[in-house]
Amino acid sequence: MTKIRKAVLPVAGLGTRVLPATKSIPKEMLPVFDRPAIQYVVEEAREVGIEHIVFVTGRNKSAIEDYFDRAYELEDTLRLKGKTDILETLEAEVPEAGSMSFVRQQSPLGLGHAVWCARELVGKEPFAVLLPDVIVRAKPGCLAQMAEVYAREGGNVIAVEQVPEDKVSSYGIIDPESRDGRVMKMRGMVEKPPRETAPSNLSITGRYILQPEIFGLLENQAKGAGGEIQLTDAMATLMTRQPFHAIEYEGESYDCGNKAGYLRAFVRFALDHEEEGTNARAVVEQVLKDR
Repeated sequence: MTKIRKAVLPVAGLGTRVLPATKSIPKEMLPVFDRPAIQYVVEEAREVGIEHIVFVTGRNKSAIEDYFDRAYELEDTLRLKGKTDILETLEAEVPEAGSMSFVRQQSPLGLGHAVWCARELVGKEPFAVLLPDVIVRAKPGCLAQMAEVYAREGGNVIAVEQVPEDKVSSYGIIDPESRDGRVMKMRGMVEKPPRETAPSNLSITGRYILQPEIFGLLENQAKGAGGEIQLTDAMATLMTRQPFHAIEYEGESYDCGNKAGYLRAFVRFALDHEEEGTNARAVVEQVLKDR
C-alpha cells in the first residue's frame, strides 16, 4: 500500500468570521496561546511522517510562508543575548528545505477547488487534507489515528465526530453503512443537510486521506452548496468507485474559524501548556472572579 507522503493545507480563505482581526493577518496566523494556529496543524501532519506539505494560498497570505522560513536577524539577536531555549524552539520548527510548497488559488471557488489547485504538486499518489481552521487535540493525533485505518483498509478515510442533532445542517454529514468500534464503512455523505433528512449526526471534522482520482472528479465538479465547488460532492462520486471509511477519532476539535471557537481553543491550549498552564489557569479564574 502506498504510504501517505503529502498533505494539502487549504489556507486561502478570507477569515470573514473572525474579522476585523483578519483584515491584515491571515486567520491561520492568529496565535493560539504561544504559537499560530497553523503550527498545530503542521505538527499533526509531521507526527505521521508527512514529507511534503502543500499550502494552497491566496492574496495577503505571505505571512504563512515567512513563518516557515528562517528569521536570521531574530535568531542572531537571540543567540547574542544567550536566549538559547527560545532559539532552539524556533529552529526546531523550521521545516527541512524543500519540504513545503505554496500554490495560489486565485478565486474563492470553494474547498474542492482549493484541493484541485494542488494536483500537480501531489501527483498520482494518495494524500492527506487538513483544514487549518480546525485544531484537533488528541493523542495520538487525529491524522495518526486515520493513518492506522488507512494502513488496514486502504481506500479513502475521513475523520468524524458527533454533533448535536439540531446542528447537523451546519456540517458535512456522513451516512454510515456498518460500524466496527470507531471505524465505519460509508455509503454516502451530504453537505449541510436539513435536520429532518440528515442520515446521521456524524460530522466531517476536516481531516481526509484521499486517493488521487479525486482530482479528475474535482476538475469537472459542478458548483454545489453555497455556489462553491464542494469537496464532499466529489467524494460522494468517488465513493461509488472506491471504498470510504470514517473513524470517530478519540480527541476534541476546535473550530478556530469563528470567534467563540477561537477563544475556546486559546484557553484550552493555554491551560494545557507545560510551562505556563498553571499561570494561565490563575488568570482565567481571576478574570471570571472579577466579572
